[in-house]
Amino acid sequence: MERVSGLLSWTLSRFLWLSGLSEPGAARQPRIMEEKALEVYDLIRTIRDPEKPNTLEELEVVTESCVEVQEINEDDYLVIIRFTPTVPHCSLATLIGLCLRVKLQRCLPFKHKLEIYISEGTHSTEEDINKQINDKERVAAAMENPNLREIVEQCVLEPD
Repeated sequence: MERVSGLLSWTLSRFLWLSGLSEPGAARQPRIMEEKALEVYDLIRTIRDPEKPNTLEELEVVTESCVEVQEINEDDYLVIIRFTPTVPHCSLATLIGLCLRVKLQRCLPFKHKLEIYISEGTHSTEEDINKQINDKERVAAAMENPNLREIVEQCVLEPD
């Protein structure tokens, strides 16, 4: 009986070690990142498209899988969004990226660094747009323009 108990104990500890459950917090880490990614997605899915009456979720511009959260340190997270414009020549892709940035900067309840990209191969000028929407000075300048600011405010306004 002692031998069976020892074998069972060894098997259980080996299973826990292999699955990462034996380290405190190790199993929680992926779950916490998934929860934070869902929190981000819940914020961005309701953003309205600048030229259509639909949300970015309805147009499949953003999906749950387009959000990634990585821990930088205990209190800081890197949030990466990869969105897909509806057409490869979408003239409002930069504005959509700006809406994503503004909404998350205002609403995310945790400290974060934000990177927003167009999904690779989904836009004809993705490299240029990626630079624009991740450049703090360009974003600040865009938000100083009253016309652009009004469009962004309408897009990020929470639905009733």
